[in-house]
Amino acid sequence: MKLIIMRHGEAGWHSLDQERELTEHGRESVARVAREIAASDWRPHAMWSSPLVRARQTAAIVSEILNCPVEERSFITPDDDPGECLNHLTEDDTPEDLMIVSHMPLVGSLSTLLVDGHRRGIPYMTGQAVVLDMPIVGPGCADVKAQFLP
Repeated sequence: MKLIIMRHGEAGWHSLDQERELTEHGRESVARVAREIAASDWRPHAMWSSPLVRARQTAAIVSEILNCPVEERSFITPDDDPGECLNHLTEDDTPEDLMIVSHMPLVGSLSTLLVDGHRRGIPYMTGQAVVLDMPIVGPGCADVKAQFLP
């Protein structure tokens, strides 16, 4: 499995965290990263997005550039358990080339769970994407192959 894990773009402030929208800078940097992914060998065939506004907006921009369908998934919000996401990654109907658009701390803890087998997490910049290659989907089974910075 090839997996791209991306943090949403820069978002403005809102009294409700789930309603925060991308800034103009966030939109531009997400589009730039998506164009870099489009020019690379790492093209996803499907995308999962958090249902929060900033992640949905990020996924929509990336989806348009990569011509890739998006499905909202409720288990990839900021404070969700990366182990639950891992469980879904092991399901038979999970695409082989997938992109996940989510939030910190989930993107950091999911990455370290897949690469190092722990959940301590690594920092992600807004709009950053990391490509993982997993011959077998499981904790500690992934290798980082590339990253795209905003």
